[in-house]
Amino acid sequence: MTRLTILAQISDLHIGLPGASGRGRRDRVAALRRCVAAINTLRPRPDLVLVTGDLVDDGVVDEYAHFRALMAPLDAPYYVIPGNHDDRDALRAAFADHAYLPRDGAFLHYVIEGHPLRLIGLDSIIPGRARGELCGERLAWLDAQLHGAPERPTLLFLHHPPFLDGIQFWDVLNCRNADGLAAIVQRHRQVVGLIAGHLHQSIRRLWNGVMASSVPAPAQALALATRQPESRAPLYPPFFHMHEWDAPTGLTSRPAFIDGFGAPAPTV
Repeated sequence: MTRLTILAQISDLHIGLPGASGRGRRDRVAALRRCVAAINTLRPRPDLVLVTGDLVDDGVVDEYAHFRALMAPLDAPYYVIPGNHDDRDALRAAFADHAYLPRDGAFLHYVIEGHPLRLIGLDSIIPGRARGELCGERLAWLDAQLHGAPERPTLLFLHHPPFLDGIQFWDVLNCRNADGLAAIVQRHRQVVGLIAGHLHQSIRRLWNGVMASSVPAPAQALALATRQPESRAPLYPPFFHMHEWDAPTGLTSRPAFIDGFGAPAPTV
C-alpha cells in the first residue's frame, strides 16, 4: 500500500429523466459530462471519486439509470451516498452491483478500506425533508467504526454539512445533531477531515479541530455570502474538489476547475 490517497469529490448533480429540463435553468447533464471529462484528464488520476448526495432530482429509478450512463466514461471507481433529493430504496436498487452499499438496514452508510486514508460515508437524510440529521443510531454506528480502527487516519463524508455557513438561507438546511457528531470527532482523533455537499458552495472551515468543507455543484457553483435563493444567486466558474492524503503532511484540499476557466488543478 502506498502512503498517498487521491480522491475527487463531486456533489449535487440533480440529474433528471432523459430529455427533462429540470427545475433549474442550467444544463445539469452537460455539466456532469464536462465534470467527468475533467476528472479523466487529471494526472495522476484519483484513486476514487466520492459523490456526496443529490445524484438525481426526484429519486426515481430511471433517473439513476440516466445518472449511471453519464458516469460510465469515468476512469476511476466512484462511491455514492444519498442526499435529500435521493430515495434510499431506489438508489439501493439502481446500484445493486456496488458491493459497498448495505443490502438491508435503515441507512446507507459504509466504510471504504484498502487505501492509506480510511473513508466513512454517512447517510444524513430525512426522507421528505431538505435538511439532514445524524440520529443516535447513526452516531452509534459511526462511533463503533472509529473505535475499531483508532490508528487509521479517517475522512468522513456525507451530504449535509454539520457546520453553519453564516448565511441564513442555508443555515436552516444543515445537519441536525451536529453536536453529537462533534463529540465523536473530538473523541476519535484519527478523524482528519469531513467533506459534504448540499450547499452548492465551496466552503472550508476549521470544525472541532478538523478541516471541514462543502463542495459546489458542477452546474451550480453558487457564490459565497449571498442570501438569495438558488435560482437568483450569483455563480462561480464550475469546479469540483480534489482531496489528497499524504501521511507526512496530512490532508490537502483544492478546487479543480472545469471547462474554459482553467485546467484541473494539479494534485501533486
